[in-house]
Amino acid sequence: MPVSNWKEIASSFLKIGCMAYGGPAIMGIMQNEFQEKRRWLDKERFLEGLSLVNMLPGAGATQLGIFLGYARGGWWGGLLAGLCFVLPALCIMLALTAAYAALGATPLMQGALYGLGPVVLAIFVVAVYRLGRNAVTGPVQIAIAVAAGLAMALSPLGVAMVLALAGGVGILLFASRRQGLAVLAALVFAAALLHWASGAPPLTPESRVGAGETPAGLLDIGAFFLKVGALTFGGGLTMIAFVQEQVVNQLHWLTPREFVDGLALGQFTPGPILMVAAYVGFKLAGVAGALVGAVAIFLPSFILMLSLLPVFDRVRKIGWMRAAIRGVSPAVIGVLSVSLIQMAPHAVPDMFAASVFVMTALMLLIWRVGAIKLMLGGALLGTLRDRLA
Repeated sequence: MPVSNWKEIASSFLKIGCMAYGGPAIMGIMQNEFQEKRRWLDKERFLEGLSLVNMLPGAGATQLGIFLGYARGGWWGGLLAGLCFVLPALCIMLALTAAYAALGATPLMQGALYGLGPVVLAIFVVAVYRLGRNAVTGPVQIAIAVAAGLAMALSPLGVAMVLALAGGVGILLFASRRQGLAVLAALVFAAALLHWASGAPPLTPESRVGAGETPAGLLDIGAFFLKVGALTFGGGLTMIAFVQEQVVNQLHWLTPREFVDGLALGQFTPGPILMVAAYVGFKLAGVAGALVGAVAIFLPSFILMLSLLPVFDRVRKIGWMRAAIRGVSPAVIGVLSVSLIQMAPHAVPDMFAASVFVMTALMLLIWRVGAIKLMLGGALLGTLRDRLA
């Protein structure tokens, strides 16, 4: 990999890791920064990466960062991008958690976070709009996008299954009817099997640590977060919900109040929302526990992406795979649209936030202002409003 690419990848993802807020909306920030502004790859290739990470378990934003680094600088570029995206969040979360441990929960940056909400939502909306113009080009793609969105909103199917079914529809419509029907039949059978098995207890570490018992060790922390990172589909928010259920209600490692405080600190921390694993690890075993928790929850994403991308590069040009991608790409737009609708009430709670949202969208569409500058402006506006209120 050329040294210039190495420096560009490292500096770009360190900046994103230090300044990008918004959970799933970070994907929109990456689209704006690397696809729209820097032209590391075209929209079709970006959509392929977005489709891939949405079908895999693990940390979606981190996986997308690895994909973008791989597109720019090969295998080592993917590894470097993922590390540079995650490490700033780890350092910031460690600092905030240490301050929390010393001082207790204090209100931090509430105004800034309020101002960031509508900005990151607008960035996400514009990213979906720009990608949608490339992915949804006719009535067939519109139907796939709408069906995927309805399936996400109204059915118990998860993201991975919805996109897999869309891939089967793509094979059916754009490649081979026989292959497409076979793939869809297999997926329907798998979905029925998963639904039948969903009543079984979730997979958790065998050793359950209750309140007042021996505290969890590093091996317990590592084993738990490794399973979360390897087996949980649906992105960071779904994984956070699963972690909360297990850590608070099942394993009793943290009290509900402690976990809520950890989520608050996670909101103040840029980068991947799953860095809350470092907070849980710190509460259980100090700095060593934080490092083990963070490494364990992100390690499966690195292994999956860096193992699959060389293979994906070879098979993406095969006829049936291209047909599957033609089905998955509009479905991704439908799924992301549902995410936008779900995020909107929380990110735009009042008229002031709505005006910030509209201004941000106009600046992105008309003047093409960079996402990082807009986020800094949103944080400043939110802080000023909080001070003047």
